[in-house]
Amino acid sequence: MVGYVSERDVWLAANTLVKHHGSEAAVFAAMRADEWLSKGDMDQYSLSRRILAAVDQLLAAAPSPGSRPS
Repeated sequence: MVGYVSERDVWLAANTLVKHHGSEAAVFAAMRADEWLSKGDMDQYSLSRRILAAVDQLLAAAPSPGSRPS
């Protein structure tokens, strides 16, 4: 069933992680992926890695604290 998770849902999950964990969202997502890997659930691991990649992109695109728009 994990293989059917849409790209939209991956981005929604990533956005939720960033909202709840801020700059630590990538660490949280990576830890979650490691948990699935240690359990041998490669489908969940793959999904977690997709979410982590989206989190990384969201954090890279986010303005740094204190910065002002151009």
